[in-house]
Amino acid sequence: MTNATTMRRRHRFNSRIARTVLLISFLFFFGRFVYSAIGAWYHHQNKIQSQQSSLSIDATSQQQSQQ
Repeated sequence: MTNATTMRRRHRFNSRIARTVLLISFLFFFGRFVYSAIGAWYHHQNKIQSQQSSLSIDATSQQQSQQ
């Protein structure tokens, strides 16, 4: 009888630890996802801005060469 109750307690304790570890892992995963998504968005914005500035520089240099 006591052996069955200790096994039940151990099982409950192990499942609680497993749930806690999984929750912490999910939080790390979600945090890394948000961090990388923000970094990718800033990278994308910088890439668009650099392409627009290079296009405007090319357009002004072509206009000057035509004159």
